[in-house]
Amino acid sequence: MTSVVIYQTKEGTFTGFDALGHAGFADAGEDIVCAAISALVINTVNSIEKLTDSTVLVQEDQKAGKISCRFPVKLNGDGVLLMRSLHLGVNEIAKRYGKKYLKVITKEV
Repeated sequence: MTSVVIYQTKEGTFTGFDALGHAGFADAGEDIVCAAISALVINTVNSIEKLTDSTVLVQEDQKAGKISCRFPVKLNGDGVLLMRSLHLGVNEIAKRYGKKYLKVITKEV
């Protein structure tokens, strides 16, 4: 199962996210759930880095299937929109394929 944890302050400001694990929907290379989650996560990181003025700190461990992303400075409007899109996307995947494969957690920090 993959877990996506999205970190927000009490006021709703995004401070980062973690994605960990492999969905286990199908064999490696054929797992559409894992591929969808990966595409959303990687696109969010790349888009915030390339299309906004926001600072992104990223740590990856491909073997463990983990990516951690932190925003040391408050995201601008475009960055917030991209994070809202990630949140929507992973929640829709969880609804469609079930919590057996993806758990989405919003954690207050």
